Amino acid sequence: METIAWTDFERVEIRAGTVVEAEEFARARKPLYRLRIDFGPEIGFRWSAAGLPPRYSAEELVGLQVVACVNLGPRNIAGFMSECLTLGVPDEEGETILLSPTRRVPDGGRLF
Repeated sequence: METIAWTDFERVEIRAGTVVEAEEFARARKPLYRLRIDFGPEIGFRWSAAGLPPRYSAEELVGLQVVACVNLGPRNIAGFMSECLTLGVPDEEGETILLSPTRRVPDGGRLF
């Protein structure tokens, strides 16, 4: 594992936000949702593409607080511009399980 400098980590903006919309994205090669996430007044709303259908329904995602990197720059995924990276870890079958605060926090709160 490569070690990075503390100053490199400080540049990464990892924030909490609330999913306000979740819809299936049929054009993608693998099952994806398009998520609209509210990161509070400082950052606003961002879109994210997330490979979650095997473990989450669109309905259960709405209202869920998630953790995402908001300063990676946009990425084009099958014609959809994903504006942030929603973070998760793989379960025992390799499917994504979202990282989420264990208690409600203000949208836009930064990881430290």
